[in-house]
Amino acid sequence: MRNRSAFARRNLFLRYLILDVSLAALLAGCSKYYYNPAPQVLPQYITKISVRPFVNHTQQYGIEDKLTLAVQQQFNQDGRFRITSENEADGVVIGDITKYILEPLGYDTNHIPTMYKLWIIVNVAFYDKIKNQTLWVEPNLGTPVTYNSASSGLPGGLTESEAQQEIWNQLAMDISTRTFEGFGTVTGTTDKAVPKSSPDQYDPSVGSPQPAPAIVPDQNQNQNQGQGQDPSPH
Repeated sequence: MRNRSAFARRNLFLRYLILDVSLAALLAGCSKYYYNPAPQVLPQYITKISVRPFVNHTQQYGIEDKLTLAVQQQFNQDGRFRITSENEADGVVIGDITKYILEPLGYDTNHIPTMYKLWIIVNVAFYDKIKNQTLWVEPNLGTPVTYNSASSGLPGGLTESEAQQEIWNQLAMDISTRTFEGFGTVTGTTDKAVPKSSPDQYDPSVGSPQPAPAIVPDQNQNQNQGQGQDPSPH
């Protein structure tokens, strides 16, 4: 009886062992369908963030201030990081407004535009001041807004300034999402899809965020610290 009992227990153990191994193999085989890589979020040592005033490469005066303010407000509203001056920050959001394109889409009987498409394109990067390197660059952020002119009398009419504000809000949200949630959360427009016609003569190879070491601390800071001029390319 003992031999039979021992044999039965050993046989039951082997069955459970085979079942466990089979289940583990099944899960391992299926895991590739559920794999979700962790987002490339900011390093833990970055706790204070600054938003450097955006550089405006278009002929539209003052829009850089409106975008900078919108991004700062979005970061403050999120509340995950302390927003501070660049001197005190661990990391800096740096951006360039590269294109401002206002295109009429519809006209009335007097050939006055009644509908427009406004497209504002920005390049954005995040600079790690602790390790003096660019953590990421997102070129060509910007989604066009199509709207009826406020003077057209059509439903939902907007002024150009109101259409701009819609874009500032969306860009601020996109930049915040890209900063806090990592790679892949926001994607810019491909170079081929970016409209070539624009009133500005911006050269994309000059002044826009590039991989390190092109992005460096602000020129004014260097001058204040007696370090000479900003070594970033112009």
